[in-house]
Amino acid sequence: MIYDCVIVGGGIAGLQAAIQLGRYQHKIVVIDSNNGRSNFCLAYHNILGWPNGVSGGFIRRVGRDQAEDLGVEFVQNKVMSIENQENNFVCTIKDGKEIVGKRLLLATGIMDRLPSFPEIYPCLGVSVFVCPDCDGYEVKNEKTVVIGSGDVGANMALTLSYWTNEIMYINHEKREVSEQNQIELRSKNIIYHEEIIDKFMAKGSQFKGVVLKDGTKIECEYAFVALGGNEVRSQLASKLGVELHENKHILTDSRTKMTNIKHVWAAGDVVAHSEQVTIAMGEGSQAAIWIHKSLLSDE
Repeated sequence: MIYDCVIVGGGIAGLQAAIQLGRYQHKIVVIDSNNGRSNFCLAYHNILGWPNGVSGGFIRRVGRDQAEDLGVEFVQNKVMSIENQENNFVCTIKDGKEIVGKRLLLATGIMDRLPSFPEIYPCLGVSVFVCPDCDGYEVKNEKTVVIGSGDVGANMALTLSYWTNEIMYINHEKREVSEQNQIELRSKNIIYHEEIIDKFMAKGSQFKGVVLKDGTKIECEYAFVALGGNEVRSQLASKLGVELHENKHILTDSRTKMTNIKHVWAAGDVVAHSEQVTIAMGEGSQAAIWIHKSLLSDE
């Protein structure tokens, strides 16, 4: 079977594209490893219609149900390679099976680098955050810890000073902080610790603080993580010859979301843009509209 379009990635952008293409009644398959960052966020607070927050897991579940009702197929697996063969895209998944499509949408996303404390996961999106644009508002006037690394963490702490004057930056990996950032941290009265975190304290979804390796106990109810080095999942795109930004995000046409490779589109956090759920939804729809136009031109 040759699908009209193979969507690699079943997160926010991939699901929105699948729904739109399903409504066009195209033959669509979504290949998803079920290991995207939207799996882990328990509450997005800045989405129209959800003032009290909505979890990534909920959006994924209802989105998949909606797409399946429109005839979209889902394969839970990991794509190992993609080849462009005679104007079709052959996706080889982990079990060796090949899935072929006339068009290809890459919605592979990124993955945040988080500290290796299992207690952090129930807190994500509730009391521990990664994106100041999404969740800076949640810590307004609240004491907040930044768990960071070098200048990445320092820049996060400085960014959050827009929202609160009670910030503590813990340089968990003890990487160098520039002299300029040190000056700015002091000017904002941001408390600085250069020490490894030994223990992450939480009660369910509520962050409670940390204990540093030197024994210092810091109690707090909100934290941001800024270690840097997030994984941009553009490896499949790169091997296809897709043009990447210097930060490894995929470059696309701003109008159509098509890449420099004909019949290959990209949408969502893997694309060079602000990493926002709402933008990922829009890009998924936008890519789907132009994929539809492309398929019509074949007819």
